[in-house]
Amino acid sequence: MCQATSGGTSCETLSLFSMLIGMERREPIRKTMKRREMPGGVRFITCSCEHRLPLFLNPAIRGVFEGSLHASRLRYRFEMFAWVVMPEHIHLLLRPPPSVALARILAYIKTSVMRRVLPRWKELGAPILQRLVRPDGTYRFWQKGGGFDRNIRDEQAFTKAIHYIHRNPVERDLVKRPEDWRWSSARFWAARHERHRELATWSRSGDAPGVSDEWWDPGAGLSCDWPQGDWRSWAQWSGFM
Repeated sequence: MCQATSGGTSCETLSLFSMLIGMERREPIRKTMKRREMPGGVRFITCSCEHRLPLFLNPAIRGVFEGSLHASRLRYRFEMFAWVVMPEHIHLLLRPPPSVALARILAYIKTSVMRRVLPRWKELGAPILQRLVRPDGTYRFWQKGGGFDRNIRDEQAFTKAIHYIHRNPVERDLVKRPEDWRWSSARFWAARHERHRELATWSRSGDAPGVSDEWWDPGAGLSCDWPQGDWRSWAQWSGFM
């Protein structure tokens, strides 16, 4: 075993480092985290397709995910603040009810997508199935594991998460504006933001109509929950996208 040098770096450490950077990895290194459930907490979720393949490249497949997300909300009654479907991954910003584990919600969404998409691909003999087959002959649509899960602890992190989610398609040059991407909550936020900005303007004249929590523009896509607090502060928030 080599001794430590005057510079403080041992030959053993250098040897280990050289081995790590030189070895051929057969399997990707995956981060393993212990999910810490925080009842009533907001969660920022990222789930990727198997091998990071663009399995959501087809708009019809993105529509399947949107339908599965809507069905999961009806079933588990969780709050959803923002979402987006990208070609090879999805983002969700949600708050599960205290009685429902996040893993249960994600399992429902993922299984629902697989059960609708994979049989159709098998029927068509889609070549992509060759990349998804496992040694036992079954297929994997989603990357193994629970995905990336982060607890949102304050309003600043909440705002940043929504901004990040809605800006994803823009950063990838898929659209010019967040609300132009059909498969995200950006259109809902844009419509609601415009509505509340109008109400804020009317309130200064003293004749503002009441604000209904049930209001939303049907053309804005899948409805989301509006954050708690004074709606005027959200109406003035220019960084929502």
